[in-house]
Amino acid sequence: MTFKVSSVQFQHKASDKAYNLARITHFTNEAILAGSQFIAFPEMCITGYWHVPKLDSAGLHALAEPLSGPSISYVAALAREKGIAIGAGFLELADDQSLYNSYAVCMPDGQIHCHRKLHAWEHRLISSGDAFTVFDTPWGVRAGILICWDNNLIENARATALLGAEILIAPHQAGGGYSVSPHGMKRIPVEKWTRRHEDPEAIEAEIRGPNGREWFMRWLPSRAHDNGMFLVFSNGVGQDEDEVRTGNAMILDPYGRILVETWQAADAIVTTEIDLSLLDKCTGQRWIRGRRPELYGVLTQPDPQGLSPMDARFSDTSTRKHTRADETL
Repeated sequence: MTFKVSSVQFQHKASDKAYNLARITHFTNEAILAGSQFIAFPEMCITGYWHVPKLDSAGLHALAEPLSGPSISYVAALAREKGIAIGAGFLELADDQSLYNSYAVCMPDGQIHCHRKLHAWEHRLISSGDAFTVFDTPWGVRAGILICWDNNLIENARATALLGAEILIAPHQAGGGYSVSPHGMKRIPVEKWTRRHEDPEAIEAEIRGPNGREWFMRWLPSRAHDNGMFLVFSNGVGQDEDEVRTGNAMILDPYGRILVETWQAADAIVTTEIDLSLLDKCTGQRWIRGRRPELYGVLTQPDPQGLSPMDARFSDTSTRKHTRADETL
């Protein structure tokens, strides 16, 4: 069985929901023309992203909406009208007034599957979710959602696979961010984006380089390969406050191979046909059957040196672990 999937990169406008929803509509129509049955948009693409850390409580609550609010209701109506599943990110206002970085996949039959980012670090007033999101689809496979940094912690991808996911929807706002790791990702000068038409080679080198594609290639294919899942990577692109997102929208197969990708310095969509027969006996699914869970208790033990997602993301303290003399190295 095969079906078509699309992934989008686009530059949102901060807090401009009307503009961002118009881009979602535009690319949804493009996906339909290409014959797609599912389209993924980036993390928090409805509300905007990197301006959020600068907002106070009133600003956050003014920007946020419940799942039943006008933005996701619009996307859900579009999915029903067009007969396509659509995934898009937003800032969610929960019934208890808590805030979440959330992602809703709106199905053509009216169902909505919503994931709350498990490791939220955008703002101290944004809470982290506490559940994995895996669901059945009309395509004959189960899908899971992990938002941006959720994907960087390898346990999350494995747990999603163990819950039956064979397609991982992975929306991001990444590339061109600052990492305290000496050889990690670094910021891209904003001038390279603003001069992209005058000097396209410079921004393309960044998009394909160590702060963009090369960084994603260090870990993204392994999430697909090691867990036997297709992976749909959607990302922002362009200037977002003082950072430059690199786009790199791509779709990978269960062997970690890239089926389709783009390094355009522009809003763009990629589409490919997914061959579900690749799932049978793929390496990751074969390896998972050889696990020895009785050995993995250490994975669930609380870490006395553990940090909150925000502190872990931005802390520049040493990560070297020191052992007592009576412990085995």
